[in-house]
Amino acid sequence: MSSSSGPPAPNYTQNVDFNTLAMQDAEFSKVLDSGKGHMNFHDPQAVKQLTKSLLKRDFSLEVELPDDRLCPPVPIRHAYIRWLQELVDTSSPTYTDEYDPNQIVTGIDIGTGASCIYPLLGCSIRPKWRFAATDIDQKSLKSAWGNVESNDFEDRIRLLKSNPDGPLIPLNRLGLREADFAMCNPPFYSSKADMDVSAAAKHLPPSAVCTGAPGEMIYEKGGDAGFVLRMVEESLILRERVQWYTSMLGKFSSVETVLKKLDDCGVTNFAVTTLVTGGKTKRWAIAWSFRDLRPANVIPRKELAGKVRLPFPSIVEIPKEGQSGASIAKIVNEKLRSLDLQWEWDELTGIGTGCARRNVWSRAARRSRARAKASETDSMNIDETVALAFKIYPTTEHLAVRWLQGIDQGLFESFCGMVKRTIREAN
Repeated sequence: MSSSSGPPAPNYTQNVDFNTLAMQDAEFSKVLDSGKGHMNFHDPQAVKQLTKSLLKRDFSLEVELPDDRLCPPVPIRHAYIRWLQELVDTSSPTYTDEYDPNQIVTGIDIGTGASCIYPLLGCSIRPKWRFAATDIDQKSLKSAWGNVESNDFEDRIRLLKSNPDGPLIPLNRLGLREADFAMCNPPFYSSKADMDVSAAAKHLPPSAVCTGAPGEMIYEKGGDAGFVLRMVEESLILRERVQWYTSMLGKFSSVETVLKKLDDCGVTNFAVTTLVTGGKTKRWAIAWSFRDLRPANVIPRKELAGKVRLPFPSIVEIPKEGQSGASIAKIVNEKLRSLDLQWEWDELTGIGTGCARRNVWSRAARRSRARAKASETDSMNIDETVALAFKIYPTTEHLAVRWLQGIDQGLFESFCGMVKRTIREAN
């Protein structure tokens, strides 16, 4: 069960083919060594042209980039946006785990920079996405608005000058009651000395020139980890007003720091991933939510198993115990139809979706239901919220149970155990 993300995406998991790009974009051909097919990453103008050419070729975006502001590499920024798309798609109240082209999504970009690259990418790929973008630097905002206007996104992207000491997520100033996600690419370093130590630790000169202003590269209160910890504190106040709080991180130690903070705060619905591109740059992304819609396994668990604390799996695979798919479908369908829960099964696809307001499969629950029937009361008429929503579907060797909604991990584990016992006992 994977998310379909709409239009085909460029394949940035491979290195960019500079020769092909030069043939497709005349301006890029001017900065490429035509004899060797190489470009000079220490030349600021060449690096800037690479970004402009990729945005033009792959997303039909026209941008201008100031010489004294950060020039964003496209592949890693695109990887972050794609991850956000999957996160939104697989935690939708429709329970489809698929891209809904009619869903209006509102995102907040904290520190959008002179390029405004994240809102531009998001809006160019998804027609129903909207962004509110902030920055503390007036020059960056002026450049960003020029890029918004050049691409006719004035009605979908709005900019706000923020205060360094004010909220990172100024929902009230933006006139927003809620947002689907907040994102940021915070300054990695806590000081100029921190930058120098990081560069020295690599024992090599940087692979590309850095044109970022100090405010884009340095956050004196702890670098990227400190910035995101501040974001966590704000999220504890805003809570459900934003479905997903997210950030890119440049150091793995920062990932560990933020995950510990989330654990200390009792946050159990979170996601973490490695952002993969064909280049040398390695970044991580983290997201957390106070709502109860659970993203698919592929979102939080990519390539990090064994390295950090991961969220409980939202997809559990149960062995078929040697039985056919049709047989398993009949067994599970009959069992769930007998329980006091909502259940819909598509015999053609073998996919079923259900929800329960409480545990209705344990022995204690069945006894309670029997007593309710004896006294002629119907417990399902009680106005209660959904405690567990799930989807069940067949794979080649297993029956998969997908946790769609709920905050009680024990309840989901208990449900999966019941399904497993039902299949085993019928064998």
